[in-house]
Amino acid sequence: MATVAMTAYRSTIGRKAVMALSGLMLFGFVVVHMIGNLKIFTGAIHFDEYAEGLRGFGKPFFAEEQFLWVARAGLLAAVLAHIASAASLTRTSHAARPVSYVVHKRTTSSYASRTMRWGGVIIALFIVYHLLHFTTGQAHQDFRRGEVYHNVISGFEVWYVSAFYILANLALGLHLFHGLWSMFQTLGWGSGRFSKGVRAFSVLAAVAITIGNISIPIAVLTGVLD
Repeated sequence: MATVAMTAYRSTIGRKAVMALSGLMLFGFVVVHMIGNLKIFTGAIHFDEYAEGLRGFGKPFFAEEQFLWVARAGLLAAVLAHIASAASLTRTSHAARPVSYVVHKRTTSSYASRTMRWGGVIIALFIVYHLLHFTTGQAHQDFRRGEVYHNVISGFEVWYVSAFYILANLALGLHLFHGLWSMFQTLGWGSGRFSKGVRAFSVLAAVAITIGNISIPIAVLTGVLD
Protein backbone atom coordinates (compact mmCIF):
# COMPACT_ATOMS: atom_id res chain seq x y z
CA MET A 1 0.00 0.00 0.00
CA ALA A 2 2.81 2.40 0.91
CA THR A 3 4.59 1.62 -2.36
CA VAL A 4 1.44 2.33 -4.36
CA ALA A 5 0.96 5.62 -2.50
CA MET A 6 4.55 6.72 -3.17
CA THR A 7 4.26 5.77 -6.85
CA ALA A 8 1.07 7.82 -7.14
CA TYR A 9 2.70 10.77 -5.34
CA ARG A 10 5.68 10.76 -7.69
CA SER A 11 3.37 11.41 -10.63
CA THR A 12 2.48 15.00 -11.48
CA ILE A 13 -1.21 14.30 -10.99
CA GLY A 14 -0.54 12.72 -7.60
CA ARG A 15 1.46 15.70 -6.35
CA LYS A 16 -1.19 18.10 -7.63
CA ALA A 17 -3.84 16.08 -5.80
CA VAL A 18 -1.84 16.22 -2.55
CA MET A 19 -1.37 19.95 -2.99
CA ALA A 20 -5.09 20.46 -3.68
CA LEU A 21 -6.32 18.33 -0.76
CA SER A 22 -3.85 19.81 1.74
CA GLY A 23 -4.82 23.26 0.47
CA LEU A 24 -8.50 22.43 1.01
CA MET A 25 -7.75 21.37 4.58
CA LEU A 26 -5.83 24.59 5.24
CA PHE A 27 -8.58 26.67 3.66
CA GLY A 28 -11.12 25.11 6.01
CA PHE A 29 -8.91 25.95 8.98
CA VAL A 30 -8.46 29.56 7.83
CA VAL A 31 -12.24 30.02 7.56
CA VAL A 32 -12.96 28.53 11.00
CA HIS A 33 -10.03 30.43 12.55
CA MET A 34 -11.26 33.75 11.14
CA ILE A 35 -14.84 33.19 12.33
CA GLY A 36 -13.57 32.39 15.81
CA ASN A 37 -11.28 35.43 15.89
CA LEU A 38 -14.13 37.74 14.90
CA LYS A 39 -15.77 36.87 18.23
CA ILE A 40 -13.40 39.46 19.68
CA PHE A 41 -15.96 42.08 18.67
CA THR A 42 -18.37 40.60 21.24
CA GLY A 43 -16.15 41.80 24.07
CA ALA A 44 -13.45 40.55 26.43
CA ILE A 45 -15.61 38.23 28.54
CA HIS A 46 -17.17 36.37 25.60
CA PHE A 47 -13.89 36.17 23.68
CA ASP A 48 -11.95 34.80 26.65
CA GLU A 49 -14.74 32.27 27.31
CA TYR A 50 -14.52 31.18 23.67
CA ALA A 51 -10.73 30.75 23.98
CA GLU A 52 -11.15 28.81 27.22
CA GLY A 53 -13.65 26.53 25.49
CA LEU A 54 -11.09 25.79 22.78
CA ARG A 55 -8.46 24.86 25.36
CA GLY A 56 -10.89 22.42 26.97
CA PHE A 57 -12.23 21.00 23.71
CA GLY A 58 -12.21 17.22 23.52
CA LYS A 59 -12.60 16.51 27.24
CA PRO A 60 -12.67 13.96 28.79
CA PHE A 61 -10.76 12.17 26.03
CA PHE A 62 -8.06 14.85 25.87
CA ALA A 63 -6.35 16.83 28.61
CA GLU A 64 -6.52 20.64 28.52
CA GLU A 65 -5.06 22.00 25.27
CA GLN A 66 -4.09 18.47 24.19
CA PHE A 67 -6.66 18.40 21.39
CA LEU A 68 -5.43 21.81 20.20
CA TRP A 69 -1.89 20.49 19.90
CA VAL A 70 -3.11 17.40 18.03
CA ALA A 71 -4.96 19.70 15.63
CA ARG A 72 -1.87 21.89 15.27
CA ALA A 73 0.22 18.82 14.45
CA GLY A 74 -2.30 17.85 11.76
CA LEU A 75 -2.21 21.34 10.31
CA LEU A 76 1.59 21.32 10.35
CA ALA A 77 1.54 18.06 8.40
CA ALA A 78 -0.83 19.65 5.87
CA VAL A 79 1.44 22.70 5.56
CA LEU A 80 4.53 20.53 5.02
CA ALA A 81 2.70 18.39 2.43
CA HIS A 82 1.51 21.54 0.67
CA ILE A 83 5.00 23.08 0.56
CA ALA A 84 6.70 19.82 -0.46
CA SER A 85 4.25 19.25 -3.30
CA ALA A 86 4.59 22.84 -4.53
CA ALA A 87 8.40 22.68 -4.44
CA SER A 88 8.45 19.30 -6.22
CA LEU A 89 6.10 20.49 -8.94
CA THR A 90 8.20 23.63 -9.44
CA ARG A 91 11.38 21.54 -9.83
CA THR A 92 9.60 19.29 -12.33
CA SER A 93 8.47 22.31 -14.32
CA HIS A 94 11.98 23.80 -14.38
CA ALA A 95 13.50 20.46 -15.36
CA ALA A 96 11.10 20.18 -18.28
CA ARG A 97 12.12 23.65 -19.48
CA PRO A 98 15.69 24.27 -18.20
CA VAL A 99 16.24 27.20 -20.60
CA SER A 100 13.93 30.13 -20.02
CA TYR A 101 12.08 31.73 -22.88
CA VAL A 102 13.74 34.82 -24.32
CA VAL A 103 10.43 36.67 -24.28
CA HIS A 104 8.16 36.23 -21.27
CA LYS A 105 4.45 36.59 -21.97
CA ARG A 106 2.31 37.12 -18.89
CA THR A 107 -0.98 37.89 -20.56
CA THR A 108 -2.63 34.73 -19.26
CA SER A 109 -1.16 34.77 -15.74
CA SER A 110 -2.57 36.83 -12.92
CA TYR A 111 -0.63 38.91 -10.41
CA ALA A 112 -1.63 36.38 -7.74
CA SER A 113 -0.20 33.45 -9.68
CA ARG A 114 3.10 35.28 -10.28
CA THR A 115 3.51 36.02 -6.56
CA MET A 116 2.50 32.59 -5.21
CA ARG A 117 6.08 31.66 -4.26
CA TRP A 118 6.86 34.82 -2.31
CA GLY A 119 3.38 34.84 -0.86
CA GLY A 120 3.97 31.33 0.43
CA VAL A 121 7.25 32.41 2.07
CA ILE A 122 5.55 35.38 3.78
CA ILE A 123 2.71 33.16 5.00
CA ALA A 124 5.14 30.53 6.36
CA LEU A 125 7.06 33.20 8.29
CA PHE A 126 3.78 34.65 9.49
CA ILE A 127 2.61 31.28 10.87
CA VAL A 128 5.81 30.91 12.91
CA TYR A 129 5.56 34.47 14.26
CA HIS A 130 1.83 34.12 14.94
CA LEU A 131 2.42 31.04 17.11
CA LEU A 132 5.24 32.76 19.02
CA HIS A 133 3.11 35.88 19.38
CA PHE A 134 -0.31 34.65 20.50
CA THR A 135 0.12 30.94 21.33
CA THR A 136 3.34 30.63 23.31
CA GLY A 137 3.96 34.34 23.99
CA GLN A 138 7.71 34.53 23.36
CA ALA A 139 7.25 37.28 20.75
CA HIS A 140 4.65 39.22 22.75
CA GLN A 141 5.61 42.26 24.81
CA ASP A 142 2.92 41.73 27.49
CA PHE A 143 1.67 38.14 27.19
CA ARG A 144 -0.76 36.93 29.86
CA ARG A 145 -1.72 33.28 29.77
CA GLY A 146 -5.48 32.82 29.58
CA GLU A 147 -6.19 36.50 28.86
CA VAL A 148 -6.59 36.19 25.11
CA TYR A 149 -8.52 39.44 24.62
CA HIS A 150 -5.80 41.39 26.42
CA ASN A 151 -3.08 39.65 24.40
CA VAL A 152 -4.73 40.52 21.08
CA ILE A 153 -5.38 44.17 21.99
CA SER A 154 -1.95 44.82 23.51
CA GLY A 155 -0.28 42.94 20.66
CA PHE A 156 -1.95 44.92 17.89
CA GLU A 157 -1.42 48.25 19.67
CA VAL A 158 2.16 47.98 18.40
CA TRP A 159 1.74 49.53 14.95
CA TYR A 160 4.50 47.59 13.17
CA VAL A 161 3.08 44.29 14.47
CA SER A 162 -0.32 45.22 13.05
CA ALA A 163 1.35 46.29 9.79
CA PHE A 164 3.02 42.88 9.49
CA TYR A 165 -0.27 41.09 10.16
CA ILE A 166 -2.04 43.19 7.53
CA LEU A 167 0.75 42.57 4.96
CA ALA A 168 0.71 38.83 5.69
CA ASN A 169 -3.07 38.64 5.30
CA LEU A 170 -2.95 40.53 2.01
CA ALA A 171 -0.44 37.94 0.82
CA LEU A 172 -2.73 35.22 2.16
CA GLY A 173 -5.65 36.69 0.19
CA LEU A 174 -3.71 36.55 -3.08
CA HIS A 175 -2.50 33.06 -2.25
CA LEU A 176 -6.05 31.90 -1.46
CA PHE A 177 -7.47 33.31 -4.68
CA HIS A 178 -5.00 31.56 -6.95
CA GLY A 179 -4.83 28.48 -4.73
CA LEU A 180 -8.60 27.95 -4.71
CA TRP A 181 -8.78 28.49 -8.46
CA SER A 182 -5.96 25.99 -9.05
CA MET A 183 -7.47 23.49 -6.61
CA PHE A 184 -10.81 23.47 -8.40
CA GLN A 185 -9.02 22.99 -11.71
CA THR A 186 -7.08 20.05 -10.29
CA LEU A 187 -10.32 18.50 -9.05
CA GLY A 188 -11.89 19.02 -12.50
CA TRP A 189 -14.35 21.77 -11.49
CA GLY A 190 -12.57 24.80 -12.90
CA SER A 191 -13.57 24.55 -16.54
CA GLY A 192 -16.69 24.55 -18.67
CA ARG A 193 -19.93 25.77 -17.16
CA PHE A 194 -18.45 25.83 -13.66
CA SER A 195 -15.61 28.20 -14.59
CA LYS A 196 -17.33 31.53 -13.82
CA GLY A 197 -18.84 30.26 -10.58
CA VAL A 198 -15.53 28.84 -9.37
CA ARG A 199 -13.70 32.08 -10.17
CA ALA A 200 -16.36 34.14 -8.41
CA PHE A 201 -16.18 31.90 -5.33
CA SER A 202 -12.38 32.14 -5.28
CA VAL A 203 -12.51 35.94 -5.42
CA LEU A 204 -15.28 36.29 -2.81
CA ALA A 205 -13.66 33.82 -0.40
CA ALA A 206 -10.25 35.50 -0.66
CA VAL A 207 -11.72 39.00 -0.21
CA ALA A 208 -13.97 37.98 2.71
CA ILE A 209 -11.16 36.23 4.59
CA THR A 210 -8.73 39.10 4.00
CA ILE A 211 -11.22 41.72 5.23
CA GLY A 212 -12.21 39.60 8.21
CA ASN A 213 -8.61 39.04 9.31
CA ILE A 214 -7.31 42.58 8.85
CA SER A 215 -10.39 44.11 10.46
CA ILE A 216 -9.06 43.14 13.91
CA PRO A 217 -5.67 44.94 13.85
CA ILE A 218 -7.33 47.91 12.13
CA ALA A 219 -10.03 48.02 14.81
CA VAL A 220 -7.35 48.01 17.52
CA LEU A 221 -5.28 50.74 15.88
CA THR A 222 -8.35 52.96 15.36
CA GLY A 223 -9.68 52.43 18.88
CA VAL A 224 -12.79 50.49 17.90
CA LEU A 225 -11.46 47.65 20.05
CA ASP A 226 -10.14 48.90 23.37
